[in-house]
Amino acid sequence: MRILDRYILARFLYNFTSSFVILMFIFIFQTIWLFIDDLAGKGLDIVIIGKFLFYLMPNLTEKVLPLTVLLSSILTFGTFAENYEFAAMKASGISLQRSMRPLIIFIVFLGGVTFYFANSVIPASEQKIYNLRRNIAKVKPAVAIAEGVFSDFEGTGMNIKVDKKSGENDRFLENVIIHQKTETNVNSTVIKAKGGELVSSTDSDIIQLVLKDGHYYEDIKTKASNAKRKFPFTKANFETYTMNIDISGLNDVDLEEERDVSTDKMKNIFRLSNDMDSLKKDNLKIVRAFSKNISNRMGAFVPVSRKDSTKQAKESLKKDSLALQPPADSLLNKTETPLPIPDILALYQEWQVAQILSSAKNSTTSIKTSIQGKRVELQKRFEIHRRHILSFHKKFALAFSCIILFFVGAPLGAIIRKGGLGLPMVIAIMLFLTYYFLGVFAENYAKKGNIHPMLGAWLSTLIMLPLGISLTKRATADRGLTDFGAFLDYFKGIFKKKKKATS
Repeated sequence: MRILDRYILARFLYNFTSSFVILMFIFIFQTIWLFIDDLAGKGLDIVIIGKFLFYLMPNLTEKVLPLTVLLSSILTFGTFAENYEFAAMKASGISLQRSMRPLIIFIVFLGGVTFYFANSVIPASEQKIYNLRRNIAKVKPAVAIAEGVFSDFEGTGMNIKVDKKSGENDRFLENVIIHQKTETNVNSTVIKAKGGELVSSTDSDIIQLVLKDGHYYEDIKTKASNAKRKFPFTKANFETYTMNIDISGLNDVDLEEERDVSTDKMKNIFRLSNDMDSLKKDNLKIVRAFSKNISNRMGAFVPVSRKDSTKQAKESLKKDSLALQPPADSLLNKTETPLPIPDILALYQEWQVAQILSSAKNSTTSIKTSIQGKRVELQKRFEIHRRHILSFHKKFALAFSCIILFFVGAPLGAIIRKGGLGLPMVIAIMLFLTYYFLGVFAENYAKKGNIHPMLGAWLSTLIMLPLGISLTKRATADRGLTDFGAFLDYFKGIFKKKKKATS
């Protein structure tokens, strides 16, 4: 490697590393604000929070890495142009493409590493995040109680719903509803209270739930059916009611425990490819079965029985012979009148007609309701299939985006001829926001089925491709970012032609 190549590569790697570290810290702090409700005030130690943020870092590289490539390329080549280092290179016969050669090799290698990262590391980190968040809820029972929905305490058969949590570690609860299930998963006990408090100790495996001002309802289990009619249930009101919940099974949890749950973000390209085919086949099978069911319920399509081939041949010969001998009536009446359509309802009495119409209306309403319900289910299933296609192509698009954004940033830095973190940072952020929001909008449209998922994954990258080609051509020809002189000459030529025509 030549001295110049080492110099250019060293300057780029310095800018790349520093930009990556700074941007990663910025996005980590943004992530902390997004998950502040799940982490703050839950009694979680610094180790658990550190693991959570560590597992989130690979997922953040999807945003950080393209911006880092764009910013570092603008900084590097902008500094070269500002310090007249490019002028010295061109005076020595070194073109822009030749100076970019070592960085092109590095960016192509970085694209390969990025693809491996998106295919292997990010799915594993998504799985770790899911397991960690689920296991945190088991370690800290207060975290497992969500506001406004029923939360299941695994191993206790208890469902708890609260309207609001407050106080230190969310220990105070408002409007508590508890469903206690039996071993056969039957809801036998219902408790409602206006308020409650979680009292626990770090040395004890028992957590106390102190309920205040509520009602208690429980089904009585009897051996004979006659006894149940006499004593169907028991009901009581209370001012204070204390429940002891054994959380020894909850606290004995390994935070690294793996669960067999996977979404499209937790799969590599091989699993995505297999699941895409299986999901497509399953969706088509469900659609065909549902359409067949609706056809049978409507009775509109009667299956045609197969006929004997010999009989069909004889019937066709008879028809051909009759066709050769037209009837006499057809010679006299050349225009045939269509046969009247019989009114089927006229064959029935008035009260029977009302029953037929009512039955038809009820049948149509029932089928319409079934179709609407099935439509919601099929929309979710097809959205899952589209998400798999989107995730499959995003892994390739992320690798190519690093290469394309380099060809946007490097010539742009040579054109603007500014180094440092001022104007290059502003231009890099503006270009990245354009790239990022185009990707977000395309992804949302692809999930809803408005555009093809493959186009949703590649749209932002494809839009940046002609920009990179145009900027590279302009930087090679030593042209500015905008050539106002060409526009002025164009309009001057138009005015001169008009003057000559009038004269």
